[in-house]
Amino acid sequence: MSARPGRRRATVAAAVLAAAAALLLTGCGPGANPPGKAAATADDGQVQQMRQKVDAAESAAAQADSDATQNN
Repeated sequence: MSARPGRRRATVAAAVLAAAAALLLTGCGPGANPPGKAAATADDGQVQQMRQKVDAAESAAAQADSDATQNN
């Protein structure tokens, strides 16, 4: 027996939100790089990685929605 689509969608949404929050908080902690050009370069790389991870999470959520719709 499979999980209900509504519950699966809520679980995926919660996972996406948790991942996004964790990624945002890691860049804002007390160990963050000091201002300057080198710090900006490192931050740009982190932002790109965060965007890729958020995009992947959104894609997974969309796929889960599609799967849930097909199962109904």
